[in-house]
Amino acid sequence: MIKIYHNPRCLKSRQGLEAIENSGKEFEIVKYLDQVPSEKEVSEIINLLDISPIELVRKNEKVWKENYKGKELSDEEIIKVMIENPKLIERPIVINGEKAAIGRPLENITSIL
Repeated sequence: MIKIYHNPRCLKSRQGLEAIENSGKEFEIVKYLDQVPSEKEVSEIINLLDISPIELVRKNEKVWKENYKGKELSDEEIIKVMIENPKLIERPIVINGEKAAIGRPLENITSIL
């Protein structure tokens, strides 16, 4: 089943959700600001995306700029920071089986549906 890590307040996330709805496939919505993923879950997402943890961080967020920008953080520390501050997690993230994509640009999502 398709899973979308979704923030309803984000335009790109709403567009990603719409693309999934239009696909007609079954899906699950995870409002990750309310249902914060575990460290294990974030690690699995990073592995599926085939990226490093820092690539999943929204670096323009105020909390990142004020508290973490320019600091040397290990991958584990970056994951912990995302769990403590879930708004730092890029969005939307869509997982379809063994494939995953960050929905920026939207074509990333449609390519794995």
